[in-house]
Amino acid sequence: MFGKIVYISDSIAHISIPNGTPVGMDLMNMHVIFEDGDRKVLGEVEDVSESIIKVNFLGVIENGIFIGGVLRKPTLQSKIRLVTQDELKTIVGVEGEGSFKLGVSPLYNNQPIYVDINELCSNHLAIFGNTGSGKSYGVASFIQSMFYDKNFSPYRANYIIFDAYGEYHNAFERLSEINPNYQFKYYTTNKLDKNGELIKIPLWLLNIDDFALLLNAERHSQLQIIEKMIKLARIISLNTVEAIRYKNHLIAKAVLDVLYTNQTATSKRNDIFTIIAGCNTPQFNLEAPIQGIGYVRKFRECFEVDRSGEFTESVLITQYITSFIDESLDNYEAPNDHAFNLDDLQKALDFTLISDGFLRNNKMYDDAITLKVRLHSLAISEESYMFDYPNYVDLRSYIASIVTKNNRKSQIVNFNLEDIDDRLAKTIVKIYSHMLFDFTKHLESRGSIPFHILLEESHRYVQSDSDNFLLGYNIFERIAKEGRKFGLILNLVSQRPVEISETVISQISNFLIFKMTHPRDLEYIKKMLPNMSTEIMEKQKSLQPGMCVAFGKAFKVPMIIKMPLPNPEPHSSNVNVVNVWQGK
Repeated sequence: MFGKIVYISDSIAHISIPNGTPVGMDLMNMHVIFEDGDRKVLGEVEDVSESIIKVNFLGVIENGIFIGGVLRKPTLQSKIRLVTQDELKTIVGVEGEGSFKLGVSPLYNNQPIYVDINELCSNHLAIFGNTGSGKSYGVASFIQSMFYDKNFSPYRANYIIFDAYGEYHNAFERLSEINPNYQFKYYTTNKLDKNGELIKIPLWLLNIDDFALLLNAERHSQLQIIEKMIKLARIISLNTVEAIRYKNHLIAKAVLDVLYTNQTATSKRNDIFTIIAGCNTPQFNLEAPIQGIGYVRKFRECFEVDRSGEFTESVLITQYITSFIDESLDNYEAPNDHAFNLDDLQKALDFTLISDGFLRNNKMYDDAITLKVRLHSLAISEESYMFDYPNYVDLRSYIASIVTKNNRKSQIVNFNLEDIDDRLAKTIVKIYSHMLFDFTKHLESRGSIPFHILLEESHRYVQSDSDNFLLGYNIFERIAKEGRKFGLILNLVSQRPVEISETVISQISNFLIFKMTHPRDLEYIKKMLPNMSTEIMEKQKSLQPGMCVAFGKAFKVPMIIKMPLPNPEPHSSNVNVVNVWQGK
């Protein structure tokens, strides 16, 4: 079958086919060995013509171990043959502790392919494929295979799935049937979905960056406003004597600033009434009684204007306002161990608008009004329930509650986001990813609690958007670059890899590529995987559903894998139009 090596280029051997020798098998993508004494060089057939077979060099086999890369090419006198079964196992892996069966090789009579779990699951993973290529089935099969494996028990696994279409509930809901120590937990954004819990996010766990995303901030000046709003929300939500004094102090300072302006008395009165209408307390409001000498008046009644254009009770007004001012309160900070809600945030933003540096700054005031409109829209929206968390929790307790159900650990947690719009879904995913990054980063023992974030339709979320301009970073890019050392791993699932951030893609170590046909996506993948042969890329265009091209740190060489059908299957198949139309 194989003749002599005609010549060798940088990475390809051109091998002659002896005259009259029939090529009785499909050699495409098969692996061959070049033998020089005890030295074995592994190659892959990438082209077959009538007289020449082209073989791409992949690595060497030394002492039964495959090593990628070839520094010294085979000699022209090398003996050439197909790999043996034992040599094949050095490529496709063997069964054992620390590995699991990912699928089989359709090129080698369904030879099982075992993958090192550490190499696959300690590195970021991307799963790409067209709609209908078996991508979602592949995701479900990949995760199920790990949990079904008899040699491995991932009891402490934490897979957080952000599910764009609610596909994976069916695939994992019976996880405990595999092993009673396993458990699946389901969150939903649909109030009518009785299978799971509604997503609830504690607002006090969000930082400035999270609120900037939630309120769609566009300018750096708005970050300063958000910072002040968060600080005041912690105070507004309290009903302590100190918090009430602070609120009165802020109102009084704002009102006093207006009194000291050069406006007419009527304009001052209008501004003061506007301030107090938005920010008031039981002690400081327009209806509050003020004691004069021998009489009592409501605060609003003190703003009558006399013929000279002055307030008739200017002295009384000033005394009343200054009674609330206490400069020592300027540095007051509320404790962080209590909850606040969207109503508290709206009140806090109102107080922010009257704070020092905001009331007389038209640019800052306009930026704050923009945030106020967006915050109010969120507060009255159907999704406002997502930020109505019942009681105070810290970050560690909240993360623990996410992966706990009925006082037992859940290894797979599915967030179904199909009932909210893309912008809010993207923000929710970023907020959770940020929380998980902070949580894993600050663990006393680095990497002691690994989390895998699986993003279905990841091109919706992992984009090169405005985050870098506004915040100075993108959370997915930060996780891609730093997450592995903390045990936070990205699993991207997408049908449009070209829309995903290049920075994130550059940090991906393993790929499972199902059938793809779009030229831009194919070109992008080819550039991402420089060692992927052209023939395998061509072959993946015609892959059957459930087959993928696997490449990366977890795979000795690029290989075609047929994955088993998941059981149960995800709800990702197309609608059966015939049955529906016929009422079956």
